Amino acid sequence: MKIRDRGIIIGTLKPAGNNCITDVPGVKVGHVTLDEKLEGEEYAATGVTAILPHGGNLFQQKVPAASYVLNGFGKTTGLVQVNELGLLESPIMLTNTFAVPAVTEGALKFMLEQNPEIGETTGTINIVAGECNDSYLNSIRHFSVKPDHAYEAIQKAGGGQAQEGAVGAGKGMICFGHKGGIGSSSRKVDEYTMGCMVLSNFGRKEEFQKERYRAASSVEGIPETSDGSIIIVLATDAPLSDRQLLRAAKRTGIGLSRTGSHFSNGSGDIVIAFSTAQTSSHYSGEKQETRIQLRDDHAIMNMIFTAASEAAEEAILNSLSQADTTRGRKGRVVSSYPF
Repeated sequence: MKIRDRGIIIGTLKPAGNNCITDVPGVKVGHVTLDEKLEGEEYAATGVTAILPHGGNLFQQKVPAASYVLNGFGKTTGLVQVNELGLLESPIMLTNTFAVPAVTEGALKFMLEQNPEIGETTGTINIVAGECNDSYLNSIRHFSVKPDHAYEAIQKAGGGQAQEGAVGAGKGMICFGHKGGIGSSSRKVDEYTMGCMVLSNFGRKEEFQKERYRAASSVEGIPETSDGSIIIVLATDAPLSDRQLLRAAKRTGIGLSRTGSHFSNGSGDIVIAFSTAQTSSHYSGEKQETRIQLRDDHAIMNMIFTAASEAAEEAILNSLSQADTTRGRKGRVVSSYPF
């Protein structure tokens, strides 16, 4: 159940159709969820989530992108090049901390099959992957996520209402002492759409701003774990440059802080933002290319910043609201939050 279905309205801007990142035309999401008992008290409660900016060839038609680090206790691939060139040329892959190498390999395999010239007649490719630590529920040392799971998640990616909660990369994640994971939301900004998807795995139970959301006055969560992390993915069809996307990415921290986060010392709080409004061709003999972007001093930019913060906040709440109680390693159980 989405948080709005519980009567909790976040912000002033209205969501787009499905209140999901896939409301941005062309954006697709795919999940592979691992939920199985291993030997002894071990358990695989983990997975992979793939976010595709469009349904075409991502390497040949790159999109403007940027990333922003709120707190850098995290392990990612590909963000150095994204920030250097301002372009995204792969799916955005989400998984658990120890699965980043396997997921990167699986995504690379998919992209190499699409583009046999990579590493031969043209350059290499930059795979973007992010993670959170799901080791309270998931036996992370068993390396249950394999490259084929990443490949499958990309193949499964589609539009429409994406699954949320304890699915894909979110299967083993915990948010404010309760079951978190994948959450999404969107906002309409004039003729444009801003969408957000999060992988939530942060916050202590006493930090959650429950009065803000009219939640139960006394709720027991799990014992304290690590500081946790969150990956926030921001998508829009507004014509924004990579610099403007960076500015929007920073505003998601407002929505994150409203839920109760203070970007703790051991948290990896990382934002990846992209625009689908225009693409940059990998193959071009032209010296120049022309791009359209919104003016920074137009009032719509303030609406875009508002949309980024509101969508991020609501996506986090949806990750809590949509997640089911989940069992994992050593008989541990993390319950859903009783809104």
